[in-house]
Amino acid sequence: MTTEEIKETIKEFALGLGVDAVGFASTGDYRSERSPAIKDLLPNAQSMVVLGYREPDGALNSPIARISMAARLAVMDLAKRNNLIIAKFIENQFAAEAAFVLVSYPMDSQKGLVADVSLRHAAVAAGLGVFGRHNLVIHPVFGTRILFTAILTSLQLSSDPSIQEELCLQCNLCVEECPAGALDKEGFTDVMKCLAVSQPYGVGGLIRYAGKFLGAAPDEKKQLLRDPLFQSLYQASYIGQQYECFKCEAVCPIGRSGKKQ
Repeated sequence: MTTEEIKETIKEFALGLGVDAVGFASTGDYRSERSPAIKDLLPNAQSMVVLGYREPDGALNSPIARISMAARLAVMDLAKRNNLIIAKFIENQFAAEAAFVLVSYPMDSQKGLVADVSLRHAAVAAGLGVFGRHNLVIHPVFGTRILFTAILTSLQLSSDPSIQEELCLQCNLCVEECPAGALDKEGFTDVMKCLAVSQPYGVGGLIRYAGKFLGAAPDEKKQLLRDPLFQSLYQASYIGQQYECFKCEAVCPIGRSGKKQ
């Protein structure tokens, strides 16, 4: 099979599993200053298969964060399952190595908030979008309402053509609507500001609550264990990251419900 035939075979297989967009990138075209080199993750890696999953408009438009988060968790579950299936497909069909990275977790805690693979940069390298004012990737059909994951493989595949069109409208809605002020500086996302608002039940919230609990009197501890905040922290501890804010995605006017790529 030719390289293009291999790419088309993988793409058709992935779309059949519920993936909404598929792109390919040579590891040489992937550039992320903060993330480790791809060769450090898979020494024989030559390319990446980047997979995109559209998030439902209704979920992101809901004023209830639990509804938005339910869709996010479902996308992450589907992506996790498909990564394994597609990686095995690549290895079985083409006798090549394949390894994958998941959406968001797990991360190397020693490196803080730096992921093994910057999925945003991988998506851009694979021709699936361009960066917008909110520093998220804008897909030409689905806009910002899309999550990416990637499979590293020893297959030598060429990168898909990059998108040259400027998709961002520079409307500044993402900046104006961000409750954390995390996008005030163009080209930079203040991640700590974002996390404080978007993940109040994350590790920062847990540390603050634990400190309060440990310093409380016995009667106060009983009340703290009945506090709804404790219930939210407990729920997040077994669900995983739990966002309370989807503003930068929801307000972006580029992309709504669309067909698969």
